[in-house]
Amino acid sequence: MKKIFLIVIAISMLSTSCVSKKKYNQLKEGKAETEQYLREYKDKYYKCTTQQESLKTQVEALKDNNKTLQEALDRCVNMNQQGNVNISKLLDEINKSNKYIRMLIVENKKKDSLNKVLSSRITRSLKDVDTKDLDVKVKKGVVFISLSDKMMFKSGRTQVSQKADSVLFKLAKIINDYKDYEVLIEGHTDNVPIYTKCIKDNWDLSALRATAIARKLQNEFGVDPARLTAGGHGQWRPKVSNDTPEGRSMNRRTEVILMPKLDQFNKLMEEGNKAN
Repeated sequence: MKKIFLIVIAISMLSTSCVSKKKYNQLKEGKAETEQYLREYKDKYYKCTTQQESLKTQVEALKDNNKTLQEALDRCVNMNQQGNVNISKLLDEINKSNKYIRMLIVENKKKDSLNKVLSSRITRSLKDVDTKDLDVKVKKGVVFISLSDKMMFKSGRTQVSQKADSVLFKLAKIINDYKDYEVLIEGHTDNVPIYTKCIKDNWDLSALRATAIARKLQNEFGVDPARLTAGGHGQWRPKVSNDTPEGRSMNRRTEVILMPKLDQFNKLMEEGNKAN
């Protein structure tokens, strides 16, 4: 800038003195060139100033954005720390639950094994009974003993026949030996309607037959009545279709169901809750 100023002064001084036209023209061109440079530098200076202001604005915006990001990061760190605590608690709960599940599996295997032994013993005890009149199965840890009505009752009657006594005697002995089992007695019929002076329908017939067997087990064979539950399903839970005489004969039955006592299950649940 100082150099440009001196050139301008020199041109001014020379313009007031006598110089050759050639020299004058050279100085004039120099002046024009200098003025052009000056304009260009002014433009650059303006652009630099404008860019500087823009950069200042961007820097402030970046600072604000950085502050926001830092706050978000701090929140994430806090949440992650809290999340780690929650995950740790969750893992503890899962481990406790897995321990409880493993305990239930072990108990269930024990019951399955015990029920298979019980089923085998019942089958051996009743080996002299016709297989058409008796069926013993274990399903999901529960023993099902299906007794045909032909063996237990006369047609349309609710009084237990005398020939059923030997079967009920053997069954009662096993029931009394396995005191940790509940006994559910269910009556079933075919779909042929029945109506007598004492029996209203198949519901009535099935329920009366079930309670008759329960009373027999209690009164004559010493089974604790607190362990007995009796009920009737009528025709509504057939084993097979009622379309044939054979099918109806299979559906007329009494089922004696042996299952672990409910308080044993509740005990397991309480142990599981304590573990949790």
